[in-house]
Amino acid sequence: MQIVKILLGMLLLATSASAQTHKSGEFDYYVMALSWSPNWCAIEGDARNSPQCDYDEDFGWVLHGLWPQYHRGWPEFCNTVHRNPPKSMTHEMADIMGTSGLAWYQWKKHGRCSGLSAEGYYALSRKAYESVTRPAVFRKLDKTIKLPASVVEDAFLKANPQLEPDMITITCRDSFIQEARVCLSKDLSPVPCGQDVVRDCSLSNARFDPVR
Repeated sequence: MQIVKILLGMLLLATSASAQTHKSGEFDYYVMALSWSPNWCAIEGDARNSPQCDYDEDFGWVLHGLWPQYHRGWPEFCNTVHRNPPKSMTHEMADIMGTSGLAWYQWKKHGRCSGLSAEGYYALSRKAYESVTRPAVFRKLDKTIKLPASVVEDAFLKANPQLEPDMITITCRDSFIQEARVCLSKDLSPVPCGQDVVRDCSLSNARFDPVR
């Protein structure tokens, strides 16, 4: 039992030391993750009774988050001198993030590592979201379809001539298209993604649900 306690103590110390190496404001670029809301709802949102998935909502591509990133790896849960956002501020982000709860969690995990205040981080997140055109074709679907993940990437590239193939990656989860992830500099110019970000989904028949 004593050995187990010692090992647990060493693990906690190692975890704490690792967390302390992540300094707010020190990172290389951002990853902006756009989630297709109907698919997220089918995978887990409905089971959570998330208000994002209510049928009177109209969510398509929502902002999952703007994530500070190293060329390899990423910081998270950094210490910051800035105050946490009030509920009114997180609520204002729900129009592009689906829920205020997601906005709060993204600040806690990623925003604190940006070096920005909560207000500055949310403003930059909204600017990033608006800087990328979400292909209109996906909102025109009236039924669930199966498609290659590469089709989704091609649609984003066509709608955003400023993007190159190595600046965006499409992810899948549980046979669904999950997210489009776009790599951006600190001033939100498109940049190539690091090797640990470029993990394109290779499915040829990924599920894609229509807007509810």
